[in-house]
Amino acid sequence: MEINRRHFLKLSGAVAATSLIKEDKSARAAKLPEISPDAYGCLVDTTECVGCRKCEQACNDRHGLAKPDESFEEMTVLESERRPDETSYTVVNKYYPENIGALIRRNRPSFVKFQCMHCNDPSCVSACIVGALTKQPDGPVTYDAAKCIGCRYCMVACPFQIPGYEYSNPLTPQVRKCTFCFNYVKDGGLPACAQVCPREVMTFGRQLDLLKLARKKMKDNPGKYVDHIYGECEVGGTSWLYLASQPFENIGFPKLGKEAPPRLTEAIQHGLFQYFAAPVGLFAVLGSTMWFSNFYKKDTENNTSGKGDKS
Repeated sequence: MEINRRHFLKLSGAVAATSLIKEDKSARAAKLPEISPDAYGCLVDTTECVGCRKCEQACNDRHGLAKPDESFEEMTVLESERRPDETSYTVVNKYYPENIGALIRRNRPSFVKFQCMHCNDPSCVSACIVGALTKQPDGPVTYDAAKCIGCRYCMVACPFQIPGYEYSNPLTPQVRKCTFCFNYVKDGGLPACAQVCPREVMTFGRQLDLLKLARKKMKDNPGKYVDHIYGECEVGGTSWLYLASQPFENIGFPKLGKEAPPRLTEAIQHGLFQYFAAPVGLFAVLGSTMWFSNFYKKDTENNTSGKGDKS
């Protein structure tokens, strides 16, 4: 049976697509990383924060970070939105109310502390090609500078734009971010920020207990909080959880879906490189190229032959 060019292309595409679909289903069914029921986290009640920046100073002191240009007592820095970087693992920002309806404290600005969210299924860990970043069963995402090659894929992958890079260090630059003070926590201590907070804005404990506490706060204080615990579902869940009195998109949080980005990227990778989908696709392209080349070659030969006959 003769196969024409169109049928060949359809057949090649169908074979490649079938392979991708099969693997995509398999990848989606892949087991998510297991998080221990005892994994710890931190609940931040932004309605209680007054923006004192004590958490910033405590973090800076514990990790020996460079002193900021302006002292931690300087409150005017809160008027400009900041992000954590290689010199500041955590920052506090100030947000004025927007469209919060009947919620109480509507005339009071919100102060929000930001740091690495220590995602349950972290994009940075998935993106790291040398295993320099690791998600620990008890919660934190840790970093091994000895393995890092400085590719900075983790910075691109992070949905919260958290990791910083020591561009000013030409010899031994590192990726820098909040460590969750894991070396202190494993010995029974607390993260520096949670330990120093004068208003107890942060509650440190097991993630499951923190979610129960957050729901109880929302139930006991109707109208004080928006009906959402940020970090419960975002990108597969995070170790840091937040309560707020106004919509989270108004106070610096990105609006993200429930599915962790690694689930999507891994599905694509598996679909391309397993079950021979990539080779099949490559052969389809090469075959198509050869088909077209042969077709045009024959067409050219026929035209040349026809001209010769006429002469």
